[in-house]
Amino acid sequence: MSKRDDFGSSFIEPISRRHKKDSFESGQPSLDYYLKKQASQDVKRKVAVTYAAIDGRKHVIGYYTLSSFSIRLPELPAATIKRLPKYPQIPATLLGRLAVDESHQGTGLGEHLLMDALARALRAASEIASYAVVVDAVDGRAIDFYERYNFVQFPDNGQRLFLPMSIIAKAFSDPAI
Repeated sequence: MSKRDDFGSSFIEPISRRHKKDSFESGQPSLDYYLKKQASQDVKRKVAVTYAAIDGRKHVIGYYTLSSFSIRLPELPAATIKRLPKYPQIPATLLGRLAVDESHQGTGLGEHLLMDALARALRAASEIASYAVVVDAVDGRAIDFYERYNFVQFPDNGQRLFLPMSIIAKAFSDPAI
């Protein structure tokens, strides 16, 4: 896992009305629609929090969402289940969406957003239990992206992947990151 401490003049903050979303195009219509039409409503309803990478002109150049989640124990790989208490569900954090504007794809912004999301999830897990960060990859390219960061596919749902908080904690405690 790697992390970038500096990403040019962009920064990440909770989405607000002052952010310009209309020109955002990631190449994934469902992710574009969510940012433009649904994200603010989900924030208002406390269903998800959206964090946006903002350029100097307040344009959203990337974003991700976080919310609470639970994993049904039988959905996890057998080796993982053996190490967990036999509760019907295990608490987790859902990284529901992550998208980068086409003009910034291939620049490392996706990695920057992912590292920010993992760091926030790890901090939150110190106050509200969360075994792992779970993602629902939109396509094969997204699966490849998450697997580069050691996410593991759920056995019966290849589009859903997870990364245990213990691995995230080790990664962020490594001074090389």
